[in-house]
Amino acid sequence: MTHHMDFLLTIFSYWDSALAVILVLGGLIFFHELGHFTACRLMGIGVVTFSIGMGPRLCSFHRGKTEYRLSWLPFGGYVASVGEYSDEVEELGFTPEEAITNRPALQRLLMAAAGPFANLLLAFLLYWGVAATAGMTIPLPQIGSIIPGSAAAEAGMLPGDTVLSIDGHAINEWGQIPEMVGASEGRPMQFIVKRDGQEHSLTMTPTRMDRTNMFGEQETAWMIGVGAGNAVRYEELGMFDAARQGLWQTWNVIDLTVQSIKKLVSGSVAAENVGGPIMIAEMLGKSVEHGIMPLIMLAAFISVNLGLLNLLPIPVLDGGLILFCLIEMIIRRPVPEKLQEYAMRAGVAFLICLMLFATFNDVKRWFVRPDAVKTEIVQDKE
Repeated sequence: MTHHMDFLLTIFSYWDSALAVILVLGGLIFFHELGHFTACRLMGIGVVTFSIGMGPRLCSFHRGKTEYRLSWLPFGGYVASVGEYSDEVEELGFTPEEAITNRPALQRLLMAAAGPFANLLLAFLLYWGVAATAGMTIPLPQIGSIIPGSAAAEAGMLPGDTVLSIDGHAINEWGQIPEMVGASEGRPMQFIVKRDGQEHSLTMTPTRMDRTNMFGEQETAWMIGVGAGNAVRYEELGMFDAARQGLWQTWNVIDLTVQSIKKLVSGSVAAENVGGPIMIAEMLGKSVEHGIMPLIMLAAFISVNLGLLNLLPIPVLDGGLILFCLIEMIIRRPVPEKLQEYAMRAGVAFLICLMLFATFNDVKRWFVRPDAVKTEIVQDKE
């Protein structure tokens, strides 16, 4: 009896995490498909089906000529425009002008790009909302850890010290320390630190040290051997400043995602780092334990990734459709249907293999670390 109760309590403990996964992933998919749907409506392209989820229909309703559907498999969704999957047009109550196949390549390109754009827009709105509500979190220049034998240790720096200035330049946030140390080229630097209410002057010479960057790559940099503490300050932001902060955060995630894809393709980052649906679900589950704001921030991050990954020039994805449209605009005629069909099949096979590989990585991590995969944010040592 006790074992049964423990099992039930374990199941119920995952309800919040499961609900977060369903709401976030469902919301991101909905917003993506809403982008396609809105583009169709603005350009007068008829929409046969708007589906959240794939596979057999779970429930649906009709409004106008469009069926709005919730499907059983919660992996993606689709907007089926007139003429896209069937030659039936007038039989479905639409006019030939509403068929997407009768539209110029530029309009079809815009329709395909609208989904990824919607995800990027959603990320910006989420980052903007968080910045406007919670303000901006700025790590303070407080020392949290010191590497034994490093320049900081030899100079007498201690955990808890707050850096006030470096070479006469006032330090207000943690990010200024690695920036100035990295630009030092190994010359001696004078630090003014505050300790127990008193100021101390410390001179230290940065050295070249190895570190692991956010992509898991080994690199060397000028460092003094310290890590950031947990002290932060919060700054309230007006709506305009919050929008600027949201735009900056969105751009940073776009840049990070693009760099990650480049490094995976080039092989400088191991393919074992690729994560799949299990990893995403676990990240969302852990975020909800820390409150709504971390969950929203992670949702924005995933939304950027979803948008950019859909722009990859792989047939079946939006990027593949954009590629076909660009080719058509250049050569002045559509890509042959047979070639498109073969490319689509190859794209489907590639995505299935990629999904299986990512899921295999997730399962492998699960068994290597049975306490669940941990997402670690490692602060650079400076």
